[in-house]
Amino acid sequence: MRVLMVSKACVVGAYQRKLEELARLPGVGLTVVVPPAWRDRTGTLPLERQHTQGYELVVLPCAFNGNYHLHFYPGLGEVMRRLRPDLVHLDEEPYNLATAHGLWLARRHGARSVFFTWQNILRRYPLPFSKLERYVLRNADYCIAGNQESSQVWRAKGYRGPLAIIPQFGVDPELYAPGSGRSEQRQGRELVVGYAGRLVEEKGVDLLLEALSGLRCPWRAVIVGGGPALPDLQRQAQRLGLCARVEFMGTTPSAQMPAVYQGLDVLVLPSRTRPNWKEQFGRALIEAMACGVVVVGSDSGEIPHVIEDAGLVFPEGQVEALRRQLERLGADGTLQSDLSWRGRRRVLALYTQAAIAARTHAVYETILVAG
Repeated sequence: MRVLMVSKACVVGAYQRKLEELARLPGVGLTVVVPPAWRDRTGTLPLERQHTQGYELVVLPCAFNGNYHLHFYPGLGEVMRRLRPDLVHLDEEPYNLATAHGLWLARRHGARSVFFTWQNILRRYPLPFSKLERYVLRNADYCIAGNQESSQVWRAKGYRGPLAIIPQFGVDPELYAPGSGRSEQRQGRELVVGYAGRLVEEKGVDLLLEALSGLRCPWRAVIVGGGPALPDLQRQAQRLGLCARVEFMGTTPSAQMPAVYQGLDVLVLPSRTRPNWKEQFGRALIEAMACGVVVVGSDSGEIPHVIEDAGLVFPEGQVEALRRQLERLGADGTLQSDLSWRGRRRVLALYTQAAIAARTHAVYETILVAG
């Protein structure tokens, strides 16, 4: 099968590992279109070439680069004429111009199509995006949804085609792995609690600090990430008398994150749902689980589905419930060990780049057999 994927997300080198895994699977000839860079609110991310074996990486200029809804690739039609793909995988939301444009070109060239979506809140979009969305939902051959609630959203909005729930990317279990001597290192020590991600109000890091302030077991905490909430969180830590035990590490390069996780006992994702946002996945969860770190998450969005029985969940916004879960872990080394093992096992089964590539390949085969 000749597969053409269009994905601005794949400018990130670590994500390209999934592309190599896809290209290794039987019968796949893979070409991936990416922009030379992608601009967003955090700055400009140039294309990283880290995992480029076994497939063709095509760099195309991107019109309206940085505009999530309006960007598209003017040269995509020429690529399709050259490749004549059997299947076009549009790694974008159905209301984006890039998705509608790619689907229109795929239909012109007789190719089947699949789009990807994270959207887990039922939203109504104004013109022209509502029209783009209707076109994609009526004409796409398949939908890959990154989470459970996303599938419900698109069914409610009228999508009637086949659908699979598969996260966009996984992790490399060789990079994200438990540190050597983890159990021996942790014996008799304080509970090391961490958070990794954007420091914004909806991520609930203030709730974590409140929970830590009343924790009875010995502990210290590491907060990794940057964002507009950082000054308020630092002031909160000072007000609660936590400065000696809470380290704000700031933004940390992705290559250093496995070592950061390996220094933790527990990773907490205390997200809180807002009218325009809820947790779509929580990538830090699977990175930490792969490293044998116990995860504790709120029940916002997809978090409970990612964790299932491989960690602990608490009702979002409830500080005392979060504190109780941390107390359980601080008091029960056996529970820590069991959940550490469960988390790593769950990632190996479901959330490696190879596992996600295999599930995506199964979707491709289903589409082409049906066609």
